[in-house]
Amino acid sequence: MRRYPTLRWSESRPEVLDQTLLPHDVAYVRCEHLDTMAEAIRTLRVRGAPAIGLAAGLGLALVAEKTEATSIASLRAELDHSAGILAGTRPTAVNLFWALQRMRQLWAREWRDVGGLRHAVLTEALAMIEEDQQACRAMGAHGAALLPDPCRVLTHCNAGYLATADYGTALAVVYVAHEQGKRVSVWADETRPLLQGARLTAWELRDAGIPVTLICDNMAATVMSRGEVDVVITGADRIAANGDAANKIGTMGVAILATYFGIPFYVVAPRSTIDLAAATGNSIPIEERDPREVTHIRGVHIAPSDVTVFNPAFDVTPAGLITAIITEEGVHRPPYVESLRVRLTER
Repeated sequence: MRRYPTLRWSESRPEVLDQTLLPHDVAYVRCEHLDTMAEAIRTLRVRGAPAIGLAAGLGLALVAEKTEATSIASLRAELDHSAGILAGTRPTAVNLFWALQRMRQLWAREWRDVGGLRHAVLTEALAMIEEDQQACRAMGAHGAALLPDPCRVLTHCNAGYLATADYGTALAVVYVAHEQGKRVSVWADETRPLLQGARLTAWELRDAGIPVTLICDNMAATVMSRGEVDVVITGADRIAANGDAANKIGTMGVAILATYFGIPFYVVAPRSTIDLAAATGNSIPIEERDPREVTHIRGVHIAPSDVTVFNPAFDVTPAGLITAIITEEGVHRPPYVESLRVRLTER
C-alpha cells in the first residue's frame, strides 16, 4: 500500500501534505513560520481531527526550534501565545485542544534551561505522532473483527491515513480487514461541499488496491435500500460523554438511513477525540465556513451570486443511532455514558 506521510518533521521544520491539491497533485507545504501552519489547518491543507492535533504539536515544535527566548518565562509566554493562535483555527475538532493542552502541561513543569524545554517540545510532538500511529493500528484491528467476510462498507468524508499519522480511523478498519484477507469493498460518499470522499477517500482506496465505488451523497439511500451495504463506518471530530458524535456534515443523515435499513453504524476515533467534558452533542461547537465553499467548486461559480448560504462543516449524530464506538481501547457499546467513561478513565 502506497502512503504519503500526512505530516513530517524534516530539516528542523514541519511539512504537511497539501490535501487541497489532491487527487491531482502531491505536494508538501514547508512551514517556516507558525502562521503558515495555522493557515494550513484553517484552509484544510491538513485536515482530519487527529492530524489537526498533530499539526498543532509540530507547529509548537517549530516555535521552540526558532525561538530567540533566553529565559524559561519568555519561552513559555511565546509558546502560550502560539497555542492561542492555533486554538483559533478550527473549533470543532477536540483533538486540536487536546494536543494544545498536552503541550501546555509540558512547559508548565519545572525546567532548568531553555534548551531542555525546546528539545522537550519537539520530543513531545513526535511522541504524539508515534502514539497516533499505534492507535490507528489498534482501532483497525478492533474494528476489523466486527466485519463479516465479504463486507461492503459505506463511509462518509475521509477518515483514512490522510486524516491521521498512519492507517486512519474508519479506513483503518478497512485496511486491516483487507490485510487479513477479508473481501472488503467500499462505497464512498462524495461529501459535499469540499468533496473529501471523492478527492481523498476514493484516491486512497484505489491506491491501496481496495475496490471502491464513488457515489453522490444523495445516493446512499439507494444503495442501502438495494441491500448493497453491510456496515457504515465513519470517523468523528468530537464525541460527547453520552456518545453523540460530531463528524463531517451529512453524517447524521447517513446514520438515520442506516438505522432505518437495519445496518450497523460504527464510529471510529482515538481517545483524544472523546470529550468527557461535553455532556451531550449540544455542547459541541459547530464550525461554519466560507459560503464560497458551497457556491463554488474548484473556483467555478455554480450558484446565483446573491444567494444566501448556510455552511456548517459538521453535524452531530445522536448516540442512539450509533451501534458502537471504536477506539484504540476497544469496542464501546451503549450506554456510552458508562462505557466511554470507564474505559477512558481506568488508565
